Amino acid sequence: MAKVKSAFFCQHCGYETPKWLGKCPSCNEWNTFVEELIQKQVPQVVAFSTSQQSAEPQAIESIASREHQRISLGDAELGRVLGGGLVPGSLVLFGGEPGIGKSTLMLQVAVQSLSTKVLYVSGEESDQQIKMRSERIGVRNESCFILTETNIQNIFQQAEKTQPELLVIDSIQTLYSSQIESSPGSISQIRECTAQLLRYAKQSNVPVFLIGHITKDGSLAGPKVLEHMVDTVLQFEGDRNHVYRLLRSVKNRFGSTNELGIYEMNSSGLRQVENPSEILITNTDNSLSGISIAATLEGMRPMMIEVQALVSTAAYGTPQRTSTGFDAKRLNMLLAVMEKRCGFKLGAKDVFLNIAGGLKVDDPAIDLAVAAAVLSSNADLPIGRNIALAAEVGLSGEIRPVNRIDQRIREAEKLGFEKMIVSRYNKGLSQKDFSIELVPCAKMAEVVKELFA
Repeated sequence: MAKVKSAFFCQHCGYETPKWLGKCPSCNEWNTFVEELIQKQVPQVVAFSTSQQSAEPQAIESIASREHQRISLGDAELGRVLGGGLVPGSLVLFGGEPGIGKSTLMLQVAVQSLSTKVLYVSGEESDQQIKMRSERIGVRNESCFILTETNIQNIFQQAEKTQPELLVIDSIQTLYSSQIESSPGSISQIRECTAQLLRYAKQSNVPVFLIGHITKDGSLAGPKVLEHMVDTVLQFEGDRNHVYRLLRSVKNRFGSTNELGIYEMNSSGLRQVENPSEILITNTDNSLSGISIAATLEGMRPMMIEVQALVSTAAYGTPQRTSTGFDAKRLNMLLAVMEKRCGFKLGAKDVFLNIAGGLKVDDPAIDLAVAAAVLSSNADLPIGRNIALAAEVGLSGEIRPVNRIDQRIREAEKLGFEKMIVSRYNKGLSQKDFSIELVPCAKMAEVVKELFA
């Protein structure tokens, strides 16, 4: 009987050491080593029977460039985040919190891809449970095949028989390889299974979706090298108490990482939200103080968001500064600018800021809307619901221009806004090109006069 060997692996970066260490010498993280069983001498089993040819170096000028046709998944939001569709042979890691809707979205993509042969592999649910979920979605697809298996070698054997055009793994933490002695979900198993799936995707030119779990601190479970191995990392965000879900691209070798997809969770699955501006703005006829509308960009998509502020007298000696969805340090900077340049006394008052809809925005173009909402709440004077704002605020109180201002203006036009406050220093901006009234301002004082005169 062979002697059982074990080693310690860092859960963060995958570093291997024969003994336990308090601090990882590779990533400098503390208390991340876990003991796992290893088997060094294992007969190699061919995972899949694609022809493996030894690679030879080629001159870059002799390589023929080919335009790969992206695969349409029947989901416009996912296609936008991926950069226009799914690239053949790509490996996509899809992560999110438990219960957020990862499996629902991937099954929805599998059954809605009517022109694509899909193999959906589940290691967490039975085939009957998956069937119940697909009936709830309400889409029938004869080219979608379900496989409940966790052994990676068996999965490749079934993939050879089925010959799918898209492979979905739910989830990577449940798979195991018989070549590794450690249990499923361990660092060694995740790394080895992902490496085999990567080779399968590149050699067979079949794109692979991997669903991944999330740790307590919000990062993808498994070694950090896992995110370097895949081509694309997608993050599914949202609060389980709200119906909206946000799909972001953390890494994308074939597109932009700034794109955003929005879904609405309902009884029949996840519905695509084509016009997010309508759901992010409160539909009310009453004018309320402390609310302003900002024009922001998420990737190439312009949208209008609602900025809410509440300013009140501090009950204790130290005023509170609370921000949700906006950088708290930038909020403190804007408060200092308003106090220094505009003369508003905000140092002894509590300031609470919220971006409606659960969004997290880091676009500097919403600076002016944040400042306007704070001043509106402080003076208890409402801002007109037909006014939108898009500009950055500098430390000297100047109104600075922002990029792609024409897209922001046209989005405000489409939603029926009548007036928009922008920077006077935007180049190439003409009133005759837009039906909405543009109010160019150079200083913060001019904005205050325009809104609260």
